[in-house]
Amino acid sequence: MQRITRRAFLAFALLTAGIAQAQLSIEITGAGANRIPVAIADLLGDATASRIITSTVRSDLERSGLFKLIDTTGAALDENAQVNHADWKSRGADALAAGSIGRSPDGRMEARFRLYDTQKAVSLGGAAYITSNEQLRAAGHRIADYIYEKLTGEKGIFSTRIAYVVKSRGQFLLQIADADGQGAATALTSTEPIISPAWSPDGSKLAYVSFEKKKPVIYVHSLASGQRSIVANFKGSNSAPAWSPDGRKLAIVLSKDGNSQLYVVNADGSGLQRLTQSGGIDTEPRYAADGGTIFFTSDRGGSPQIYQVGASGGEARRVTFEGSYNVSPRPSPDGKSLAFISRREGRFQLATMDLASRQVQVLTDSNKDESPSFAPNSRMILIATEVGGRGVLSAVSSDGRIKQRLSVAAGDVREPAWGPFYK
Repeated sequence: MQRITRRAFLAFALLTAGIAQAQLSIEITGAGANRIPVAIADLLGDATASRIITSTVRSDLERSGLFKLIDTTGAALDENAQVNHADWKSRGADALAAGSIGRSPDGRMEARFRLYDTQKAVSLGGAAYITSNEQLRAAGHRIADYIYEKLTGEKGIFSTRIAYVVKSRGQFLLQIADADGQGAATALTSTEPIISPAWSPDGSKLAYVSFEKKKPVIYVHSLASGQRSIVANFKGSNSAPAWSPDGRKLAIVLSKDGNSQLYVVNADGSGLQRLTQSGGIDTEPRYAADGGTIFFTSDRGGSPQIYQVGASGGEARRVTFEGSYNVSPRPSPDGKSLAFISRREGRFQLATMDLASRQVQVLTDSNKDESPSFAPNSRMILIATEVGGRGVLSAVSSDGRIKQRLSVAAGDVREPAWGPFYK
């Protein structure tokens, strides 16, 4: 078995003292057409730890919309059990996960499991995770990621995190949560707006715009230490930070020389370079997956459309041509598609473009979508939208079939950003 030690959680306790945390709740509103039937047996050993881990695994897989859970009532299996594949096959399971939770030699808890293909009657592998009482859900996310990847061929995203802003009772809270909305922690609270959070490629920092100085200023925030540094505080507006894939630079938008234009700056705020020189408003930059170009929104042609320019500048070329309003470009991590917000018949909806064929598909039927953000495996897209006059988050698969809704009971949720793969 492969042994993977879970790293310690980031020191969010230092960031959240005295701040009420708003947990996201998730509602499944759509699922894939052909779901994989899988059985997740309770881990043998400590009953409380087993319940937390297995419920997390089951919830993750079911929430993905790609799996159908098979009842495991009465099953008592660990990772070394002799599996009756025919029995599980007769129950309708194509795959079975079984394992145990116990103490490792150093006194910490160890979750072990193995995954089986019941159709071929073979083991697909397994893993062991060193954990603790505080990290049991994290172990469950890692197990779910393993199962997801083995059965779909794609990397799982259950161990990733999301950032978002909650407006509640006159305060703005920049929050970090697990991909399932649980474990929310507040990185920053302010009486002034916080917008445009963007994850560094290694997941250790967030860049964002804060109005705490009564104007938009760009900060980089270390999540482990809570330390912040100002990256851009020029005359006028400083907005829309976006990390380069290597984490060394940020594409930003400044109005210090007139209209809002694109600039690139080192992550420490040095080495400012101007990228665009248009007579219009250029904004919302996002690096392509390979780092060679930057997508952005501009009204240089008369209406807001999406353009692409080299990461070192040069001539920009137009990308979107359908409709009179296309904004907020977000290239997928796999480099194959582009998510954006398109206005159609007065409705602002999430759309994607296949970058090879240039075909466009509208994925939602809502009215006020904004701020799309791809999951790191490119399969899901997180957006902010509005339901009943209140901001909520929605996640939709890149093919539009799987839908989820994430909301906070007593707050307005906006500005989502999906973090990178766990490292």
